[in-house]
Amino acid sequence: MKFVRGFLNRWLLFIAVVLLWELVTRLAGDVFFPPPSKILATAWEIWFTGPASQLFLTDTVYNNILPSLGRVLGAWAIASVVGVALGTALGRSRTGMDYAGPLSAFARAIPPPTLIPVFLVLFGIGTGMQIATIVFGALWPVLLNTVDGVRSVGQLQQETARSFRTPARYWIGMVVLPAALPKIFAGLRLALSIALILMVVSELVGALNGIGYELIFSQRQFDFPVMWAWIVLLGVLGYGLNALLLRVERRALRWQPTRSAQQAIAGG
Repeated sequence: MKFVRGFLNRWLLFIAVVLLWELVTRLAGDVFFPPPSKILATAWEIWFTGPASQLFLTDTVYNNILPSLGRVLGAWAIASVVGVALGTALGRSRTGMDYAGPLSAFARAIPPPTLIPVFLVLFGIGTGMQIATIVFGALWPVLLNTVDGVRSVGQLQQETARSFRTPARYWIGMVVLPAALPKIFAGLRLALSIALILMVVSELVGALNGIGYELIFSQRQFDFPVMWAWIVLLGVLGYGLNALLLRVERRALRWQPTRSAQQAIAGG
């Protein structure tokens, strides 16, 4: 019952915000800020008026939205695998972060968009440059959270593993990584948000398609309803991808005791 009430309250708040947005924009009559109803009608026209053979999706969806999703998810997956693997190795090493720490601090202080010219030279115009930009920015949250999570393994667990002479591969896979999963997932969520932002930024420069390309094109054409449709789509994608990852996280961490259970154990 509490969950249903919270769900309804969130939706009521969302509807109230949209209605307020509609009212304010109609009263203002500013061409730069169209009302949500016009944005929704524009979005329907440019995305959902295709033939039945294409599931009523237009060519814009297949030529721009799906390639952008492929780039952001593919680059995020690469950053996740590399970040977890490298973070585990550095976290379990006694001196690894002493050497890699200053280098990583220097690298993550560089804004990824400033490296787009470098990636353009290395990979040329197209998907390679965009994926490299996203991977560079999304790598650091996963890497640093993994290092922190791996180092948080308790002393009792380490001594138990030594007493049973647990092989290194089982120790890493069955003790270290499960214990580090909460922090790893926190890094993955942050990296996913960064990946979505960098996907748009990388498509603003030297791109031939994609959400960012269409966004800047509509802005240059002063087609503000289309521009706002793309902006709203980015918000929907960010919310949807984060909600999906949260569901995966909850299922992966079901083995952890809830906060109430932890408080009961501590009190008992």
